[in-house]
Amino acid sequence: MFTTRLVESEADLREILALQRSQLPSRLDPEQMAREGFVTVAHDLPTLTAMHALAPSVVATREATLAGYALVMPLEAAPWVPILKPMFDVLATLSYRGRPLASLRHYVMGQICVAPAFRGQGVFDALYAGHRAHMAGRYDLVVTEIATRNTRSMRAHARVGFELLHMYRDATDEWAVVGMDLRKGPPPS
Repeated sequence: MFTTRLVESEADLREILALQRSQLPSRLDPEQMAREGFVTVAHDLPTLTAMHALAPSVVATREATLAGYALVMPLEAAPWVPILKPMFDVLATLSYRGRPLASLRHYVMGQICVAPAFRGQGVFDALYAGHRAHMAGRYDLVVTEIATRNTRSMRAHARVGFELLHMYRDATDEWAVVGMDLRKGPPPS
């Protein structure tokens, strides 16, 4: 069984960074990326520390081992990760169920990653359940973007209740912008 909790220490952040580095496209071959997924943004410790000062992220652990993480990125953190500017520009123009995103309390799920040894064991779903449990009192909605070629991630986000808001292409990829209402439970299995 996994425990989900909020990040508590710099040691948690360092574990997140180590897992993140291992899942960047530069560390994976194309077959691994197609089969297992990947992360696209590399953070540094000062940026994660600043993000977590605004709102701590969710981690899943089994005993003392990090099984996965899901980064909370409040809108105020947008300038700290310049590579995500195109996404934030798009978000400013979008609506969710007929309401402008700007009228909803929302944040960006800055990245989700499950350690290879724990894939297929429910960690992804547990991380988003942790987001609902820890963030629903403060936020209405979580939004994120997924490279459409990351088919594993696209399927997993749909499974836990994310809805497609918009698709766009930038200089690096084609992106699906998706949102999930934190006030609702996950869809039935």
